[in-house]
Amino acid sequence: MQQTIQSMLDALTCVLQGKDRQLKLSLSCLLAGGHLLIEDLPGMGKTTLATALAKTLGLDYSRVQFTSDMLPADIIGATIFEKDSASFQFHPGPIFSQLLLADEINRTTPKTQSALLEAMAEKQVTVEGQTHKLPQPFFVIATQNPLAQFGTFPLPESQLDRFLLRIELGYPDAEAERALLKGQTGREQLAGLTQLITLDDLTALQQQVKDVKASDALLDYVQRLISYTRQHDSLHYGISPRGGLALLSAAKAWAFIHQREYIIPEDVQAVLPCVFVHRLIHAADSPSEAAAVVEQMCKTVPV
Repeated sequence: MQQTIQSMLDALTCVLQGKDRQLKLSLSCLLAGGHLLIEDLPGMGKTTLATALAKTLGLDYSRVQFTSDMLPADIIGATIFEKDSASFQFHPGPIFSQLLLADEINRTTPKTQSALLEAMAEKQVTVEGQTHKLPQPFFVIATQNPLAQFGTFPLPESQLDRFLLRIELGYPDAEAERALLKGQTGREQLAGLTQLITLDDLTALQQQVKDVKASDALLDYVQRLISYTRQHDSLHYGISPRGGLALLSAAKAWAFIHQREYIIPEDVQAVLPCVFVHRLIHAADSPSEAAAVVEQMCKTVPV
């Protein structure tokens, strides 16, 4: 199984060079069964990474380009009267796939964003009183542009909390950018990607991640981190219990990728900013302040 994980990381590295940490975080998120939010400027490789993950996992996936005029029915589907059968029939939308690529999710209105809440939390959607189960597994990989950009709508707290991890890609290093300038683009490598893992293997890996052990001392450390956010003067509110569970799940996946069957404090610290910052953005006066609080937390909370 570890060989399979390494093969996936190698394939993803060919598509997105110089981003080893972000690739490991992305894979950790999916192995933990969570949803991934990728935020950065246009042209940084967000959609390329999301598509590469979908291809290597070999899941049935749909890509939706979010726009300001999109409606919830465009994602979930709608009930339409069928003349031949003289009855109403539900026509599933693109959300009925194992992996949904939500491109530029914050370019659509809050009304449409809210259409994903039930799906991401409960793996089902309700249309006109009828509940429809989504395929298993079900992942959402969403990309968004910085809020300072024109035509964006901020994701509400409830939507942000549905994402296990939020990552930023950042500018490429000099070596990776030189390769891009020479024509070695990730798009070319993307076309050659193939499925590297079966659904059964993915399910088995997710179960092994759940079985990664966390000692009582480690859980004490996690609780101190959560308590820090709830008592900090600069934050209007702290991390919820769901946020604490998210931190533990992400740390387990990070430990598993690094071939450990137990969590160490460094695993928690590695995923901490990606789990906490987006959950505290609205609790602080600015996103940069939320990031500063989390950075200070890592330095001051005793291990």
